[in-house]
Amino acid sequence: MPFTDNRAFKAAPRMLVAASGMHYTDADGRQVLDATAGLWCVNAGHGRAHIAEALAAQAMQLDYAPAFQFGHPLGFTLASRLAAMLPGDLDRIFFANSGSEAVDTALKIALAFHRVTGQASRTRLIGRERGYHGVGFGGISVGGIANNRKLFGTLLAGVDHLPHTHNPAYAFSRGQPQSGVACAEALERLVALHDPSTIAAVIVEPLAGSTGVLPPPVGYLERLREICTRHGILLIFDEVISGFGRLGSAFAAERFGVVPDMLVMAKGLTNGVVPMGAVAVRQALYDGFLAASPEGIELPHGYTYSGHPVAAAAALASLDIYQEEALFARANALSAPFEQAVHSLRDAPYVIDIRNLGLVAGIELAPGGRPGARGAAMLQACFEAGLLIRVTGDTIALSPPLIIEEAQIDQIVETLRRALDAVV
Repeated sequence: MPFTDNRAFKAAPRMLVAASGMHYTDADGRQVLDATAGLWCVNAGHGRAHIAEALAAQAMQLDYAPAFQFGHPLGFTLASRLAAMLPGDLDRIFFANSGSEAVDTALKIALAFHRVTGQASRTRLIGRERGYHGVGFGGISVGGIANNRKLFGTLLAGVDHLPHTHNPAYAFSRGQPQSGVACAEALERLVALHDPSTIAAVIVEPLAGSTGVLPPPVGYLERLREICTRHGILLIFDEVISGFGRLGSAFAAERFGVVPDMLVMAKGLTNGVVPMGAVAVRQALYDGFLAASPEGIELPHGYTYSGHPVAAAAALASLDIYQEEALFARANALSAPFEQAVHSLRDAPYVIDIRNLGLVAGIELAPGGRPGARGAAMLQACFEAGLLIRVTGDTIALSPPLIIEEAQIDQIVETLRRALDAVV
Protein backbone atom coordinates (compact mmCIF):
# COMPACT_ATOMS: atom_id res chain seq x y z
CA MET A 1 0.00 0.00 0.00
CA PRO A 2 1.35 3.50 -0.82
CA PHE A 3 3.01 5.45 2.00
CA THR A 4 1.50 2.99 4.50
CA ASP A 5 2.79 1.00 7.44
CA ASN A 6 1.48 -2.26 6.00
CA ARG A 7 1.89 -4.33 9.16
CA ALA A 8 0.11 -1.73 11.29
CA PHE A 9 -2.69 -1.47 8.75
CA LYS A 10 -3.23 -5.21 8.70
CA ALA A 11 -3.34 -5.22 12.49
CA ALA A 12 -5.98 -2.46 12.58
CA PRO A 13 -7.47 -1.87 9.09
CA ARG A 14 -9.08 1.48 8.39
CA MET A 15 -11.52 0.67 5.60
CA LEU A 16 -13.67 3.35 3.96
CA VAL A 17 -16.69 2.16 1.97
CA ALA A 18 -18.73 5.28 1.14
CA ALA A 19 -18.62 9.06 1.31
CA SER A 20 -21.03 11.98 1.15
CA GLY A 21 -20.62 15.67 1.93
CA MET A 22 -18.17 16.08 4.80
CA HIS A 23 -18.17 12.43 5.88
CA TYR A 24 -16.82 9.01 5.03
CA THR A 25 -18.54 5.81 6.09
CA ASP A 26 -16.26 3.06 7.34
CA ALA A 27 -16.71 -0.70 7.06
CA ASP A 28 -18.54 -0.77 10.41
CA GLY A 29 -21.06 1.83 9.25
CA ARG A 30 -19.60 4.67 11.36
CA GLN A 31 -19.58 8.24 10.09
CA VAL A 32 -16.05 9.70 9.92
CA LEU A 33 -15.65 13.46 9.57
CA ASP A 34 -13.18 14.27 6.80
CA ALA A 35 -10.67 16.84 8.09
CA THR A 36 -8.25 16.35 5.18
CA ALA A 37 -10.40 16.57 2.02
CA GLY A 38 -9.43 12.96 1.37
CA LEU A 39 -5.78 13.58 0.58
CA TRP A 40 -5.85 17.37 0.07
CA CYS A 41 -8.13 16.93 -2.96
CA VAL A 42 -11.89 16.72 -2.26
CA ASN A 43 -12.30 20.49 -1.98
CA ALA A 44 -16.02 20.52 -2.86
CA GLY A 45 -16.92 17.64 -0.56
CA HIS A 46 -17.84 14.07 -1.37
CA GLY A 47 -20.54 12.55 -3.56
CA ARG A 48 -21.23 15.54 -5.80
CA ALA A 49 -23.98 14.51 -8.21
CA HIS A 50 -23.02 17.11 -10.82
CA ILE A 51 -19.56 15.54 -11.18
CA ALA A 52 -20.87 11.96 -11.22
CA GLU A 53 -23.47 12.81 -13.87
CA ALA A 54 -20.87 14.56 -16.03
CA LEU A 55 -18.61 11.50 -15.81
CA ALA A 56 -21.38 9.12 -16.80
CA ALA A 57 -22.54 11.25 -19.72
CA GLN A 58 -19.03 11.72 -21.07
CA ALA A 59 -18.18 8.02 -20.78
CA MET A 60 -21.21 7.22 -22.92
CA GLN A 61 -20.47 9.92 -25.50
CA LEU A 62 -16.66 9.68 -25.81
CA ASP A 63 -14.94 7.33 -23.42
CA TYR A 64 -11.43 7.85 -24.78
CA ALA A 65 -9.65 9.89 -27.43
CA PRO A 66 -5.97 9.52 -28.34
CA ALA A 67 -3.92 12.44 -27.06
CA PHE A 68 -1.19 12.20 -29.71
CA GLN A 69 -2.05 14.08 -32.92
CA PHE A 70 -5.78 14.18 -32.01
CA GLY A 71 -7.90 16.27 -29.67
CA HIS A 72 -11.43 16.48 -28.28
CA PRO A 73 -13.54 19.53 -27.43
CA LEU A 74 -13.60 19.13 -23.64
CA GLY A 75 -9.82 19.29 -23.42
CA PHE A 76 -9.73 22.69 -25.09
CA THR A 77 -12.74 23.92 -23.12
CA LEU A 78 -11.05 22.92 -19.86
CA ALA A 79 -7.78 24.56 -20.87
CA SER A 80 -9.65 27.80 -21.60
CA ARG A 81 -11.49 27.67 -18.27
CA LEU A 82 -8.24 27.16 -16.38
CA ALA A 83 -6.46 29.92 -18.29
CA ALA A 84 -9.23 32.33 -17.31
CA MET A 85 -8.67 31.48 -13.62
CA LEU A 86 -4.89 31.82 -13.65
CA PRO A 87 -2.96 35.04 -13.07
CA GLY A 88 -0.88 36.80 -15.70
CA ASP A 89 -0.23 35.03 -18.97
CA LEU A 90 -0.26 31.48 -17.59
CA ASP A 91 -2.58 30.50 -20.40
CA ARG A 92 -1.01 27.46 -22.12
CA ILE A 93 -2.07 24.18 -20.47
CA PHE A 94 -0.44 20.73 -20.71
CA PHE A 95 -2.44 17.87 -19.16
CA ALA A 96 -1.07 14.95 -17.16
CA ASN A 97 -2.66 12.39 -14.84
CA SER A 98 -1.36 13.33 -11.40
CA GLY A 99 0.68 15.85 -9.51
CA SER A 100 3.76 13.67 -9.84
CA GLU A 101 3.42 13.52 -13.62
CA ALA A 102 2.69 17.23 -13.82
CA VAL A 103 5.83 18.06 -11.83
CA ASP A 104 8.03 15.92 -14.06
CA THR A 105 6.36 17.53 -17.07
CA ALA A 106 7.19 21.01 -15.78
CA LEU A 107 10.82 20.05 -15.15
CA LYS A 108 11.13 18.60 -18.66
CA ILE A 109 9.57 21.71 -20.18
CA ALA A 110 12.08 23.87 -18.30
CA LEU A 111 15.06 21.89 -19.57
CA ALA A 112 13.73 21.66 -23.10
CA PHE A 113 12.83 25.36 -23.28
CA HIS A 114 16.36 26.45 -22.50
CA ARG A 115 17.78 23.99 -25.00
CA VAL A 116 15.54 25.03 -27.89
CA THR A 117 16.14 28.73 -27.18
CA GLY A 118 19.92 28.44 -27.33
CA GLN A 119 20.72 28.09 -23.61
CA ALA A 120 21.51 24.39 -23.47
CA SER A 121 23.94 24.92 -20.57
CA ARG A 122 20.96 25.58 -18.28
CA THR A 123 20.46 22.05 -16.96
CA ARG A 124 20.51 22.48 -13.20
CA LEU A 125 17.27 22.20 -11.21
CA ILE A 126 16.83 23.72 -7.75
CA GLY A 127 14.29 22.48 -5.24
CA ARG A 128 13.99 23.08 -1.52
CA GLU A 129 14.66 21.15 1.65
CA ARG A 130 11.46 19.58 3.00
CA GLY A 131 9.78 20.12 -0.36
CA TYR A 132 7.40 17.53 -1.76
CA HIS A 133 6.91 17.27 -5.50
CA GLY A 134 5.44 13.82 -5.96
CA VAL A 135 7.14 10.49 -6.47
CA GLY A 136 8.54 10.55 -10.01
CA PHE A 137 12.31 10.60 -10.31
CA GLY A 138 12.25 14.28 -11.16
CA GLY A 139 9.95 15.08 -8.27
CA ILE A 140 11.91 13.21 -5.62
CA SER A 141 15.17 14.66 -6.98
CA VAL A 142 14.03 18.26 -6.46
CA GLY A 143 12.06 17.24 -3.38
CA GLY A 144 13.66 17.56 -0.01
CA ILE A 145 12.11 14.95 2.29
CA ALA A 146 14.84 12.47 3.18
CA ASN A 147 12.65 9.42 3.72
CA ASN A 148 11.20 9.83 0.24
CA ARG A 149 14.67 9.90 -1.35
CA LYS A 150 17.00 7.61 0.54
CA LEU A 151 15.97 4.25 -0.97
CA PHE A 152 16.27 5.28 -4.60
CA GLY A 153 19.93 5.82 -5.34
CA THR A 154 21.53 8.98 -6.64
CA LEU A 155 18.38 10.30 -8.40
CA LEU A 156 18.86 13.02 -11.04
CA ALA A 157 22.25 14.67 -11.34
CA GLY A 158 22.64 18.44 -11.28
CA VAL A 159 20.09 19.20 -8.58
CA ASP A 160 20.57 21.51 -5.62
CA HIS A 161 18.29 22.67 -2.83
CA LEU A 162 17.33 25.89 -1.09
CA PRO A 163 17.03 25.78 2.70
CA HIS A 164 13.56 25.25 4.11
CA THR A 165 11.73 28.15 5.73
CA HIS A 166 10.74 26.59 9.05
CA ASN A 167 12.06 28.54 12.04
CA PRO A 168 11.05 27.19 15.50
CA ALA A 169 11.74 30.63 16.96
CA TYR A 170 8.51 31.75 15.29
CA ALA A 171 6.37 28.89 16.58
CA PHE A 172 2.62 29.51 16.73
CA SER A 173 2.73 32.10 13.95
CA ARG A 174 -0.70 32.88 12.57
CA GLY A 175 -0.69 33.01 8.80
CA GLN A 176 2.58 33.93 7.13
CA PRO A 177 5.59 34.20 9.45
CA GLN A 178 6.80 37.78 9.62
CA SER A 179 10.45 36.74 9.42
CA GLY A 180 12.16 34.47 6.91
CA VAL A 181 12.48 36.35 3.64
CA ALA A 182 16.24 35.98 4.06
CA CYS A 183 15.81 32.28 3.24
CA ALA A 184 15.19 33.36 -0.34
CA GLU A 185 18.63 35.00 -0.45
CA ALA A 186 20.11 31.50 -0.42
CA LEU A 187 19.16 31.38 -4.09
CA GLU A 188 21.68 34.14 -4.77
CA ARG A 189 24.35 32.01 -3.12
CA LEU A 190 23.45 29.02 -5.31
CA VAL A 191 23.54 31.26 -8.37
CA ALA A 192 27.00 32.44 -7.39
CA LEU A 193 28.13 28.86 -6.75
CA HIS A 194 26.85 27.32 -9.98
CA ASP A 195 26.64 30.41 -12.26
CA PRO A 196 23.23 31.47 -13.58
CA SER A 197 24.04 30.16 -17.06
CA THR A 198 23.76 26.60 -15.67
CA ILE A 199 20.43 26.90 -13.81
CA ALA A 200 17.22 26.00 -15.61
CA ALA A 201 14.54 26.34 -12.95
CA VAL A 202 13.59 26.70 -9.31
CA ILE A 203 10.58 24.76 -8.05
CA VAL A 204 8.83 25.40 -4.73
CA GLU A 205 5.47 24.83 -3.13
CA PRO A 206 4.06 28.28 -2.25
CA LEU A 207 2.79 26.57 0.90
CA ALA A 208 4.75 23.43 1.75
CA GLY A 209 2.07 20.90 2.63
CA SER A 210 3.24 17.33 2.93
CA THR A 211 6.23 18.20 5.10
CA GLY A 212 3.93 19.50 7.82
CA VAL A 213 2.37 22.79 6.59
CA LEU A 214 4.94 25.57 6.22
CA PRO A 215 3.40 28.86 5.06
CA PRO A 216 5.81 31.13 3.17
CA PRO A 217 7.35 33.98 5.17
CA VAL A 218 6.18 37.45 4.24
CA GLY A 219 8.06 38.58 1.11
CA TYR A 220 9.69 35.18 0.47
CA LEU A 221 7.94 34.25 -2.77
CA GLU A 222 8.26 37.80 -4.07
CA ARG A 223 12.00 37.69 -3.48
CA LEU A 224 12.36 34.34 -5.27
CA ARG A 225 10.53 35.83 -8.24
CA GLU A 226 12.88 38.84 -8.31
CA ILE A 227 16.03 36.70 -8.21
CA CYS A 228 14.79 34.26 -10.85
CA THR A 229 13.81 37.10 -13.18
CA ARG A 230 17.18 38.81 -12.78
CA HIS A 231 19.10 35.67 -13.70
CA GLY A 232 16.82 34.25 -16.40
CA ILE A 233 15.81 31.27 -14.25
CA LEU A 234 12.34 29.80 -14.62
CA LEU A 235 10.21 29.77 -11.46
CA ILE A 236 7.80 26.87 -11.01
CA PHE A 237 5.05 26.87 -8.38
CA ASP A 238 3.85 23.43 -7.31
CA GLU A 239 0.21 24.18 -6.44
CA VAL A 240 -1.00 20.60 -6.31
CA ILE A 241 -2.11 21.25 -2.71
CA SER A 242 -2.58 25.04 -2.62
CA GLY A 243 -4.64 25.29 -5.80
CA PHE A 244 -8.42 25.44 -6.15
CA GLY A 245 -9.36 27.49 -3.13
CA ARG A 246 -7.29 25.95 -0.37
CA LEU A 247 -5.81 29.33 0.59
CA GLY A 248 -8.96 31.35 -0.11
CA SER A 249 -8.21 32.17 -3.75
CA ALA A 250 -8.10 30.14 -6.94
CA PHE A 251 -4.33 29.69 -6.62
CA ALA A 252 -1.60 30.76 -4.22
CA ALA A 253 -0.02 32.73 -7.07
CA GLU A 254 -3.13 34.92 -7.05
CA ARG A 255 -3.18 35.26 -3.27
CA PHE A 256 0.46 36.33 -3.08
CA GLY A 257 0.51 38.36 -6.28
CA VAL A 258 3.45 36.40 -7.68
CA VAL A 259 3.24 34.99 -11.20
CA PRO A 260 5.54 32.01 -11.79
CA ASP A 261 6.68 30.84 -15.22
CA MET A 262 4.89 27.53 -14.73
CA LEU A 263 2.23 26.39 -12.29
CA VAL A 264 1.57 22.73 -11.47
CA MET A 265 -1.90 21.61 -10.42
CA ALA A 266 -3.80 18.37 -9.70
CA LYS A 267 -5.87 17.08 -6.71
CA GLY A 268 -8.68 19.65 -6.52
CA LEU A 269 -8.73 19.94 -10.30
CA THR A 270 -11.26 17.09 -10.43
CA ASN A 271 -12.28 17.22 -6.76
CA GLY A 272 -10.32 13.98 -6.38
CA VAL A 273 -12.94 12.00 -8.34
CA VAL A 274 -10.62 10.83 -11.14
CA PRO A 275 -6.86 11.32 -11.64
CA MET A 276 -5.78 14.42 -13.52
CA GLY A 277 -2.92 16.92 -13.38
CA ALA A 278 -1.85 19.88 -15.47
CA VAL A 279 0.93 22.39 -16.01
CA ALA A 280 0.11 25.99 -16.86
CA VAL A 281 2.86 27.66 -18.87
CA ARG A 282 3.41 31.32 -19.70
CA GLN A 283 2.86 32.37 -23.28
CA ALA A 284 6.54 33.22 -23.80
CA LEU A 285 7.60 29.63 -23.13
CA TYR A 286 5.01 28.27 -25.54
CA ASP A 287 6.09 30.74 -28.19
CA GLY A 288 9.73 29.72 -27.65
CA PHE A 289 8.96 26.11 -28.56
CA LEU A 290 7.00 27.09 -31.64
CA ALA A 291 9.71 29.45 -32.87
CA ALA A 292 12.41 26.80 -32.44
CA SER A 293 10.41 24.12 -34.29
CA PRO A 294 8.88 25.57 -37.46
CA GLU A 295 7.52 22.12 -38.33
CA GLY A 296 6.97 18.76 -36.67
CA ILE A 297 6.49 17.90 -33.00
CA GLU A 298 7.62 20.78 -30.80
CA LEU A 299 7.65 18.93 -27.43
CA PRO A 300 8.22 15.16 -27.52
CA HIS A 301 6.40 14.46 -24.27
CA GLY A 302 2.96 13.32 -23.14
CA TYR A 303 0.89 10.51 -21.69
CA THR A 304 -1.67 8.03 -23.02
CA TYR A 305 -4.28 9.63 -20.80
CA SER A 306 -3.28 13.30 -21.16
CA GLY A 307 -6.49 15.36 -21.12
CA HIS A 308 -8.63 12.21 -20.89
CA PRO A 309 -12.22 13.14 -21.87
CA VAL A 310 -13.78 11.63 -18.75
CA ALA A 311 -11.25 13.40 -16.51
CA ALA A 312 -11.88 16.64 -18.39
CA ALA A 313 -15.61 16.25 -17.77
CA ALA A 314 -14.95 15.76 -14.04
CA ALA A 315 -12.71 18.82 -13.96
CA LEU A 316 -15.22 21.04 -15.74
CA ALA A 317 -17.98 19.90 -13.40
CA SER A 318 -15.73 20.59 -10.41
CA LEU A 319 -14.98 24.10 -11.69
CA ASP A 320 -18.74 24.64 -12.08
CA ILE A 321 -19.29 23.81 -8.42
CA TYR A 322 -16.41 25.96 -7.22
CA GLN A 323 -17.83 28.91 -9.16
CA GLU A 324 -21.56 28.43 -8.53
CA GLU A 325 -21.12 27.88 -4.80
CA ALA A 326 -18.37 30.53 -4.46
CA LEU A 327 -16.26 28.01 -2.55
CA PHE A 328 -13.01 29.95 -2.87
CA ALA A 329 -14.59 32.99 -1.22
CA ARG A 330 -16.15 30.68 1.36
CA ALA A 331 -12.73 29.28 2.22
CA ASN A 332 -11.41 32.80 2.61
CA ALA A 333 -14.27 33.73 4.96
CA LEU A 334 -13.75 30.58 7.04
CA SER A 335 -10.00 31.17 7.38
CA ALA A 336 -10.32 33.39 10.47
CA PRO A 337 -12.57 31.08 12.54
CA PHE A 338 -10.49 28.10 11.41
CA GLU A 339 -7.31 29.84 12.56
CA GLN A 340 -8.87 30.74 15.91
CA ALA A 341 -10.08 27.21 16.47
CA VAL A 342 -6.84 25.39 15.65
CA HIS A 343 -4.73 27.79 17.72
CA SER A 344 -6.94 27.06 20.73
CA LEU A 345 -4.99 23.77 20.89
CA ARG A 346 -1.83 25.62 21.86
CA ASP A 347 -2.18 24.47 25.48
CA ALA A 348 -3.03 20.85 24.61
CA PRO A 349 -0.59 18.08 25.58
CA TYR A 350 2.47 17.62 23.36
CA VAL A 351 1.69 20.57 21.05
CA ILE A 352 4.92 22.46 20.25
CA ASP A 353 3.81 24.49 17.22
CA ILE A 354 0.73 25.37 15.18
CA ARG A 355 0.99 26.77 11.65
CA ASN A 356 -1.90 27.82 9.44
CA LEU A 357 -2.89 29.64 6.28
CA GLY A 358 -6.28 29.64 4.60
CA LEU A 359 -7.99 26.32 5.31
CA VAL A 360 -4.76 24.47 6.07
CA ALA A 361 -3.17 23.89 9.45
CA GLY A 362 -0.25 21.91 10.81
CA ILE A 363 -0.20 20.94 14.48
CA GLU A 364 3.26 19.76 15.43
CA LEU A 365 3.66 17.42 18.38
CA ALA A 366 6.68 16.64 20.50
CA PRO A 367 7.98 13.19 19.49
CA GLY A 368 7.12 10.29 21.75
CA GLY A 369 9.65 7.48 21.48
CA ARG A 370 10.60 6.90 17.86
CA PRO A 371 9.86 9.75 15.42
CA GLY A 372 6.35 9.48 14.05
CA ALA A 373 5.03 7.21 16.79
CA ARG A 374 2.89 9.90 18.41
CA GLY A 375 1.56 11.01 15.04
CA ALA A 376 0.60 7.43 14.18
CA ALA A 377 -1.12 7.05 17.55
CA MET A 378 -3.11 10.23 16.87
CA LEU A 379 -4.15 8.99 13.43
CA GLN A 380 -5.59 5.82 14.95
CA ALA A 381 -7.15 7.53 17.97
CA CYS A 382 -8.88 10.12 15.82
CA PHE A 383 -10.17 7.52 13.38
CA GLU A 384 -11.63 5.52 16.24
CA ALA A 385 -13.29 8.75 17.43
CA GLY A 386 -14.81 9.41 14.00
CA LEU A 387 -12.29 11.87 12.57
CA LEU A 388 -10.02 11.47 9.54
CA ILE A 389 -6.76 13.40 9.84
CA ARG A 390 -3.45 13.33 7.98
CA VAL A 391 -0.15 12.95 9.79
CA THR A 392 3.35 13.47 8.51
CA GLY A 393 5.82 12.33 11.12
CA ASP A 394 4.56 13.90 14.33
CA THR A 395 2.68 16.74 12.65
CA ILE A 396 -1.08 16.63 12.18
CA ALA A 397 -2.16 18.23 8.90
CA LEU A 398 -5.70 19.55 8.50
CA SER A 399 -7.18 20.58 5.14
CA PRO A 400 -10.95 20.09 5.27
CA PRO A 401 -13.28 20.37 2.29
CA LEU A 402 -14.23 23.98 1.57
CA ILE A 403 -17.88 23.18 2.34
CA ILE A 404 -17.10 22.71 6.03
CA GLU A 405 -19.35 24.42 8.61
CA GLU A 406 -18.01 26.25 11.64
CA ALA A 407 -19.63 23.67 13.93
CA GLN A 408 -17.60 20.98 12.15
CA ILE A 409 -14.42 22.99 12.64
CA ASP A 410 -15.21 22.98 16.35
CA GLN A 411 -15.87 19.24 16.22
CA ILE A 412 -12.46 18.64 14.63
CA VAL A 413 -10.68 20.63 17.32
CA GLU A 414 -12.63 19.05 20.18
CA THR A 415 -11.89 15.56 18.87
CA LEU A 416 -8.20 16.40 18.52
CA ARG A 417 -8.07 17.72 22.09
CA ARG A 418 -9.66 14.57 23.49
CA ALA A 419 -7.26 12.40 21.49
CA LEU A 420 -4.26 14.42 22.67
CA ASP A 421 -5.41 14.01 26.24
CA ALA A 422 -5.60 10.23 25.75
CA VAL A 423 -2.48 9.33 23.77
CA VAL A 424 0.94 8.87 25.38
